[in-house]
Amino acid sequence: MNSPASLPAARAMTKHSLPPFLLHPSVLVGGLLIATIVLVAIVAPYLGTVDPGRIAPSMRLKPPSELAWFGTDLFGRDVYSRAIYGARSSMLIGLCVATAALVIGVTIGLVGGYFRWVDVVVMRIMDGLMAIPTFLLAIALVSLTRASIATVVVALTVPEIPRVVRLVRSVVLTVREEPYVEAAISVGTSIPAILFRHLLPSTYAPLMVLGTYICASAILIEAGLSFLGTGLPPEIPSWGNMISEGRTFFQVAPRLVFLPSLFLALTVLGINLLGDGLRDALDPRIAKRM
Repeated sequence: MNSPASLPAARAMTKHSLPPFLLHPSVLVGGLLIATIVLVAIVAPYLGTVDPGRIAPSMRLKPPSELAWFGTDLFGRDVYSRAIYGARSSMLIGLCVATAALVIGVTIGLVGGYFRWVDVVVMRIMDGLMAIPTFLLAIALVSLTRASIATVVVALTVPEIPRVVRLVRSVVLTVREEPYVEAAISVGTSIPAILFRHLLPSTYAPLMVLGTYICASAILIEAGLSFLGTGLPPEIPSWGNMISEGRTFFQVAPRLVFLPSLFLALTVLGINLLGDGLRDALDPRIAKRM
């Protein structure tokens, strides 16, 4: 049995065994919000929901009741169920866009930052993409093909790649002059090993923060595209689609806009809090002041 004197030491050991950024208040709050929404999206069929695509004309615009907790929309679909299932679409798009942008951007940024002749060509292409507003570029890409989740993911990934490329490139340009990198080059280390073993680890901290902002941006832009009718098809539950369909009846039934807007706001708030907390915890200058 542990003695009372050993309990504080055990607590201190447990506390210090956790990564420091996990103890940051913003990381804890943001992570809890995101974990809750992801859990809700996963267990949606067990939360009293019904088929979000089931149309019942006789039940259109019904007020909240035991059968429909937040009422029904203009097609008789359950608002509560569509909002819950909409979390799946939004989180899937946000995570896919962030992952794809990071993987592609990191690869291009590493190669461009290491090889100077590649850097000239790559950065001119990235500058051209960044000159086009993200929202307009996404609308143009979605309009060229049939609306679907895959199309939206591709359309939102392309504008985010230049951000990742510029970040990784700036880190690589700094780190490649470090003595340990020059030593690896002098002993004949292969280029892939230098890129992914010596240069890539230096980008982990800023990429974690950037990834959260890309995820939040993708969710917001997807909602905006769906609101304008150029995002996900109407049959797919989406917070943007729900807000767009409910705006006409906002004065009569504000619940049609309130619930999806609440989910959207909480999701983006949680991701932004997580990103801010990671930035503060992983930046040595900010962490030292705190």
